[in-house]
Amino acid sequence: MSELLLRGVSKAFGRTPVLSGLDLSVESGTVLAVLGRSGSGKTTLLRLVAGTERVDAGEVLLGGEVVDNGRRFVPPERRRVGYVAQEGALFPHLSVARNVGFGLERAARRQGRVEELLEMVNLLELKDRYPHELSGGQAQRVALARALAPRPRLVLLDEPFSALDATLRASLRGEVVQILRRTAVTTLLVTHDQEEALSVADLVGVMAGGRIRQLARPEELYARPADPAVAAFLGEANLVAGEAAGRLARTTLGELALSGDCPVRAGAVTVLVRPEQLRLSMAGGPGRPGRVVHREYYGHDSIYLVALETTGERVRVREGGPARFEIGAEVAVRAEGEMIAWSKRATLGL
Repeated sequence: MSELLLRGVSKAFGRTPVLSGLDLSVESGTVLAVLGRSGSGKTTLLRLVAGTERVDAGEVLLGGEVVDNGRRFVPPERRRVGYVAQEGALFPHLSVARNVGFGLERAARRQGRVEELLEMVNLLELKDRYPHELSGGQAQRVALARALAPRPRLVLLDEPFSALDATLRASLRGEVVQILRRTAVTTLLVTHDQEEALSVADLVGVMAGGRIRQLARPEELYARPADPAVAAFLGEANLVAGEAAGRLARTTLGELALSGDCPVRAGAVTVLVRPEQLRLSMAGGPGRPGRVVHREYYGHDSIYLVALETTGERVRVREGGPARFEIGAEVAVRAEGEMIAWSKRATLGL
């Protein structure tokens, strides 16, 4: 059964449409990440689910119950939905323990619910501190404990790690998702961080134009995006023009093998070539000649921007291990593996 279901939901602010006929279904216990650029409507989606905004059209159901359809409206405090904002939004005048216990009935506090949650997020020893005495990561864990305190059926996470530095962000999101999985609570995370969405979620929805453009498991979304726009938004992508004939496409990178589930087999196409599908060798090696015009070294891998000699077209290449080529190096580029392609008419707008 779907814990959360949205059908044909639309929302506008004045004359500006934000959501347009959006459909979404989240099964119980699922961690779903909705990925989209700033202004794509992600936060509006959360507010409609939480009940702090009302739909203009369509309906929102929680646990099979209609909570908003333009006629029936269930207020936020009766929806059993936990909410974690970007900055945690803790009450500055309350201790950690009192923040977590805020809104709990006295019986629940007496039964040790607050201590249970603080132990779960590894902050029991800080229960008497105040928000200004916490680090950013600690504050977000307190906010999560507070959201989980009343045993919600759904937890909403609104870019909860965006204010943290990169190292802390990566470690904290892993901790948070482990906690959410232990509690088996259905979770809706909205983010603009592609790495975050792919690494923590059971399902990822790409949001654009007021709708969910594609909803799939992270592996499927990355390997088989619905169109070039989703491909370009989700991870790094080389979108190469070509001409398809059966299982091959002729491109500036040579003949590329198309996957068995490729949606197009003939005519003008756009081929997705991920940077890790390209290989570099010294000039004169197998592949198309080119020159390295830019390099980014990340320790565990390197990204090269290579200008192809024949057309000047630039492609991004990812290689693991230490950097092998300097800027200006003459190289050969070849593609390996199977690619996915779409008709040239496929939209590029996202």
